[in-house]
Amino acid sequence: MYATLEGLMAGIIELSWHHGVMWAIGFTLIYLAVKKGYEPLLLIPIGFGAIMANLPLSGAVTEAGPLTLLLRIGVWTELFPILIFIGVGAMCDFSPLLRNPEVMLIGAAAQIGIFATIIAASLLRFPLTQAVAIGILGTADGPTTIFVASLYAPEILGPLALAAYSYMALTPLIMPPVIRLLTSPAERRIRMVYSGGPEVSRAARLLFPLCVVIVAGLIAPVAVPLVGFLMLGNFLRECGVAERLSHSAQNELVNVVTLLLGLTIGGTMTAETFLNWVTLGVMGLGLAAMVFATAGGIMIAKLLNVLRREKINPMIGAAGISAFPMAGRVVAKMAFAEDRQNYLLMHAIAVNISGQLCSIVAGVVVIAVSKAILGL
Repeated sequence: MYATLEGLMAGIIELSWHHGVMWAIGFTLIYLAVKKGYEPLLLIPIGFGAIMANLPLSGAVTEAGPLTLLLRIGVWTELFPILIFIGVGAMCDFSPLLRNPEVMLIGAAAQIGIFATIIAASLLRFPLTQAVAIGILGTADGPTTIFVASLYAPEILGPLALAAYSYMALTPLIMPPVIRLLTSPAERRIRMVYSGGPEVSRAARLLFPLCVVIVAGLIAPVAVPLVGFLMLGNFLRECGVAERLSHSAQNELVNVVTLLLGLTIGGTMTAETFLNWVTLGVMGLGLAAMVFATAGGIMIAKLLNVLRREKINPMIGAAGISAFPMAGRVVAKMAFAEDRQNYLLMHAIAVNISGQLCSIVAGVVVIAVSKAILGL
């Protein structure tokens, strides 16, 4: 009788304050998703996964537990983030980028956040594999972060994923102070006339994803899954003969994989692996990466103004981070607040799309260089 009672009380006996802290984190994520609307499709399953993983003796994270199996099958194999890239590609319209290819320069400049953060993480004595994975937080792109973390630093996957999606959701709070610090009121009031540019032919829209796959694959063969699945989704969107597949990629596929990925990430957020200085360092460097990326785009836009007769509003440089379409909307709202006749949405969204593509390219470059240095 006593043994039976002790077995029933085992979970309560093993309970510690560490579990309470992780429950609080899980509840906070769920609260932010439900009450504030911050990335609810991902933060809700992450929050639930974190609570389930931090119940003492939880069957969800045992050797044969469902969250452990999902981690092995979907994350360690990079399957979940790659499948999400099909949906991301199907949602992307690269026409504004093809009409105005010069925005690629601004989008590329925002990726300075990646390399600045890798350097900062290395100086803080993080191993190079972890520094590379942390640096990808500068893309403000969750699937790319998870993909690289799965390759190089699966031991800090939970903090990396949480930082990526949390800061992406907090873009409206992080970007404006950086923009105001680096631009003057006069610069923020610069008006830009939107010229749509030449119409992009169907042939160009179809050839673009194919060419990107070939070029990126030749530069970094290991990153072919990342770029290839992204461009497959985009090709499904543009080809016009696979509407059902495109629709499924944008909806059913992304929704199911996002749910499973969120639960899996939450399952990695156990007290033993999450409550330490490494996690705090990852979260701090993730914030720094967002600041570096925002600042990099603004500064290259200001530099272009030195060389151009027709000035551009340097705020659109901040939209070069990959948080689509939030970054573009933040810039457009700030411009409208400064001048009620200043409409920058189309310019900002074009740069935002460019930043999304450039973040993938930057991830490919980082993977290729890291593979050469680490000999992987």
